[in-house]
Formats: sequence, C-alpha cells, structure tokens
Amino acid sequence: MYEIAVLPADGIGKDVMAQAIKALLKVGRRFGHSFQLTEYDVGGASIEKYGEPLTSEVISECKRSDAVLLGAVGGPTWDHLPLESRPEYGLLLLRKQLGCFANLRPIKHYPCLEKKTPLKRDILDRGVDLIVCRELMNGLYYGDRGFR
Repeated sequence: MYEIAVLPADGIGKDVMAQAIKALLKVGRRFGHSFQLTEYDVGGASIEKYGEPLTSEVISECKRSDAVLLGAVGGPTWDHLPLESRPEYGLLLLRKQLGCFANLRPIKHYPCLEKKTPLKRDILDRGVDLIVCRELMNGLYYGDRGFR
C-alpha cells in the first residue's frame, strides 16, 4: 500500500485532481497497486482555513508519504496579499522542503498538433526526442524580485 498525500489546492486544481485520482486508481488496478489517499490543504484553500499557504503539519505529512499528488495553486482572490502569504508561496515552500529541484518536461510529436508547433517539418520528420529540464531552486522562483 502506497500512502499518497493529495493536495487539490485551488480553482481548477480540484477538477484536475478528481481526474488524476481516477487515473491513479485505474493504474493501481491494472498493475496491482493499492493506495491510501489522504487529502490536505495547500495554497488558497489553506489560507482560507489556516491563514497561511502551507502549514507545518502538511509539510510533515507530505514528507512522511510515499508520494505527493498536487493540483494547481493560486487565483485572483489572493493577488492582493504579500508574497509570503500568497498561494504560490506554499508551492515554493513545499518544493523546497521536499527537495524538488527540477521539472522534467518531455517534448513529444503528436501528428494532430503539427500545425501548432514552432518546429519545422523536416525536424519533425527526423523525429523529436527532447526533454527540457527546468530548475526550480533559483531565479524566478527564489531569486530577488524585480526586473533587470
């Protein structure tokens, strides 16, 4: 049994999470895995209940879990708050506490989207096998705010 911390978060995150859980359970049935899903608040949902975007209790539960399934944080409701009190800060804090240092984003060619890609046809014909590694610990996420 795998213990999964489920953090639906805000707005569309709740809808996306419902579908992600359906997919996870289907994968579990197909490959013989079972899951204990426990839901926690993060982002705006946590601000509304606890006055902060991520509580120390949720951090502890996420660290104790085998995995964290996260929805989407943020929304215009909380845009007026200072940075440390906004939903996105909860996401940054969670990433930092869990040691998440990169997003891995594979790039795959889907024929139905050929007219939407910026890649030239001759590149597509040779095949696309790329992965973008986006670091999460500096710059836009944790660096000084402002413009240069």
